Amino acid sequence: MANETVNPATETTEPEAPPEQLDDSAFWTTGPEGELVPNYDATFPTINEGEVVHGTVVRVDKDEVLVDIGYKSEGVIPVAELSIRRSVNPQDEVQVGEEIDALVLTKEDAEGRLILSKKRARFELAWKKIEAAAESGEPVVGRVIEVVKGGLILDLGVRGFLPASLVDIRRVQDLDEFLGQELGAKVIELNRSRNNVVLSRRAVLEDERKEQRQQILDRLNPGDVVDGQISNIVDFGAFVDLDGMDGLIHISELSWSHVNHPSEVLEIGQDVKVKVLDIDRERQRISLGLKQTQSDPWQQVLDTYNEGDEVEGKVTKVVTFGAFVEILPGVEGLVHISELAQHHVENPREVVSQGDEVKAKIIEVDGERRRLSLSLKRVEGGGVVARADDAEPIEGTPALDLSEEVFPETQPPLDEGEAVESAPADEEPPSDPAVEAVETPGGEASAEAPADTGDLAPEVVDESIEADAQAPDEPGPGDSEGEAPGSPTDAQE
Repeated sequence: MANETVNPATETTEPEAPPEQLDDSAFWTTGPEGELVPNYDATFPTINEGEVVHGTVVRVDKDEVLVDIGYKSEGVIPVAELSIRRSVNPQDEVQVGEEIDALVLTKEDAEGRLILSKKRARFELAWKKIEAAAESGEPVVGRVIEVVKGGLILDLGVRGFLPASLVDIRRVQDLDEFLGQELGAKVIELNRSRNNVVLSRRAVLEDERKEQRQQILDRLNPGDVVDGQISNIVDFGAFVDLDGMDGLIHISELSWSHVNHPSEVLEIGQDVKVKVLDIDRERQRISLGLKQTQSDPWQQVLDTYNEGDEVEGKVTKVVTFGAFVEILPGVEGLVHISELAQHHVENPREVVSQGDEVKAKIIEVDGERRRLSLSLKRVEGGGVVARADDAEPIEGTPALDLSEEVFPETQPPLDEGEAVESAPADEEPPSDPAVEAVETPGGEASAEAPADTGDLAPEVVDESIEADAQAPDEPGPGDSEGEAPGSPTDAQE
């Protein structure tokens, strides 16, 4: 009854199952003489090249690591097969007693050793995870191990490349700050034949901010005044980080006065207070204004000035149809070309230049259109108060290229005791009787000096000039008998 079991319900007995017999025939083999001898090879696991095995680190040397995988000999991992990092120290990668996975490279090398690779085992295991993450869109996590030209290298078990443009939502100036950090990134390109993995951390950050951006869009309304920080400056404006979402300040909304480039009034990292002008919730775009948070100088114009008031200002720009004059910071008025001077003006630069200080009269104030019309000619005594030091030359003046010989800067000095009397401006200078009007070959009258007197004595010359002045038609001293001198032909004859 010891080998029988009694069932109380049926009061019947059942025989117990015999114990399972172990088939140890696989551990024995037939010896040379037909006897049974232990088959030791059957006690070792079967391994193949390219297979990933599990083992325990038993020794760490400076150039290799020994691993017990339960095989007939310990596996050897050369230092070059420990990690995808370059020039590693084995002590930094593994410790004695640590359990690791390794890939079988060679079952038996020339020295009979089992050669393993830890980095290739990681590669195979990591590649499967990377492929799964690429299909699902889930991010992978890796530590930054190198900073290379154009980006970062992440250790994923595989060397993953993270381009600099995809490290953050905004361009990162210094990539060295990420060295040693663990970053999450999405796989955007995968190529097994080249072992190429391209990552994007920016995609992860944008996904994290989607919900945050939607909360910001739901919270903001046009007209709200919020705090932000300048995140980027471009030619057409500046972007402001609103604690998780960027809004744009167009260049026309930066200041009440004219701005040539946003960098004139803002710099990256500057804290600003801006006003929400418009929100495009579908496209998730926010338009902001900076000048709306500042006092409007036009309101001061409307409160202070009236038509007919005289104001002082500086010429900021000269154009073909007039000149712009700034009377207050951010407020410019136009002086039309017809209001520059009492006389007709062909070119505004004939009257004013950029930088001139002028006095003008307000002739019209248009508050709705924010326009101010000024006049210089209606100011008593003229409108220009002071010329600019670097006043521009009058545009349209012909370049005569006259030398200094034509208009010398200084007159030659007079002899001591010599005086020159100038004739009144409304009188013509007296004509010298010694100077005659001579018809030039071109038909124009030109003044010439008296004819050469040859060898006549000075007394005779003076008497001849005096006689000619009193009686031009009568012969006198020095004259040729009152007759015109003969031609060279007559002289020969």
